[in-house]
Amino acid sequence: MTRPLYVHDLDALATHARSIRDALPRRVELLYAVKANPDPGVLRTLAGVVDGFEAASRGELRRLAEVLPGRAPAAYAGPGKTDEDLAAALAAGARRIHVESPAELRRLGALATATGRTAQVLLRVNLPVDAPGASLVMGGGPSPFGMDPADAVECARRPPAGIEVRGVHAHLASGLDAPLAGAVAAAVVRWAVADVAAAEVDVGGGMAVDYTDPAGRFDWAGYGRALAGVADAYPGLRLRIEPGRSVTAYCGAYLTEVIDVKRSYGEWFVVVAGGTHHLRTPAAKGHAQPFRAYRRSGADGPRTDGGPVTVVGQLCTPKDVLSRSATAGPIGVGDVLAFAMAGAYAWNISHRDFLLHEPPLFRIGDPDEVAAGWAAGSPPS
Repeated sequence: MTRPLYVHDLDALATHARSIRDALPRRVELLYAVKANPDPGVLRTLAGVVDGFEAASRGELRRLAEVLPGRAPAAYAGPGKTDEDLAAALAAGARRIHVESPAELRRLGALATATGRTAQVLLRVNLPVDAPGASLVMGGGPSPFGMDPADAVECARRPPAGIEVRGVHAHLASGLDAPLAGAVAAAVVRWAVADVAAAEVDVGGGMAVDYTDPAGRFDWAGYGRALAGVADAYPGLRLRIEPGRSVTAYCGAYLTEVIDVKRSYGEWFVVVAGGTHHLRTPAAKGHAQPFRAYRRSGADGPRTDGGPVTVVGQLCTPKDVLSRSATAGPIGVGDVLAFAMAGAYAWNISHRDFLLHEPPLFRIGDPDEVAAGWAAGSPPS
């Protein structure tokens, strides 16, 4: 049996990324949040399209240095930065460091001064936000992320030695549609310019990705028009965004083979090789990962009756559920299932050492072609 594998369609990724860049005003900087998918092929593909990369750990700094030597990260972010993290960001030449608290700002200033540097920072601010319909809200209330507005104002007015405050960073919510994302961006910029005299504002990411509609896409053209309006209102401002999931989710698929099908108390279960220790996304978000079944050529084993199925993996937990579907059709042993939209927060967030199963393989290509060839008797080599 061939091990489960991820297939990254880098041509499709490049096309999608270019469409995002083309939809945005040129004066809006487009960063890629490495946390979404740090795969080397993904980073190399995006390097020629985006304006820079946002890293959130020393590991991501190392990955960028290995894959794109000589290209300094555009931003270094993330909560809970140690002195070692801050020193690594300074040494890597990160153009902007996003600071989460007054205490972190003081530590960074001391490190910068000790090494004869001046750290260029954005203050991450936890602003009140009205985001109806957002899947995740991280602003406007008690939060480990960012600092209260009053603290940010004080930090901007009296930065410690070694620090130059350039502006504000605010990632306040995720799962935003284009109109709401545009409204949030405008509100952040208004506050940043009025209260902090910001020269730069990074309004974060959080663009919606709808796993129930694999063909759907965030309205980048509409969002671009909204950002153009914000930029026109503040001609001297440097405006920046840092999407992750909405850039790479569509370029990856997780392919695996059906091991068994069975009924339990009247319900069909499809058991596949691998599971959520390879693809954590559906368990993390509580959704059904979209998939397509490719019938194995010549297979004559047991099959479901075409009714609803629950697709599970090989883990010793009832939470190892990849998907539920009422429309997948009959599925049998040996069939190949291709889980779409697995290009972000997938393998890189998975609890990969649980039960110590073998890791998935990785390939570059068209997932549909790979899955169809596998089902026809030509498994990936």
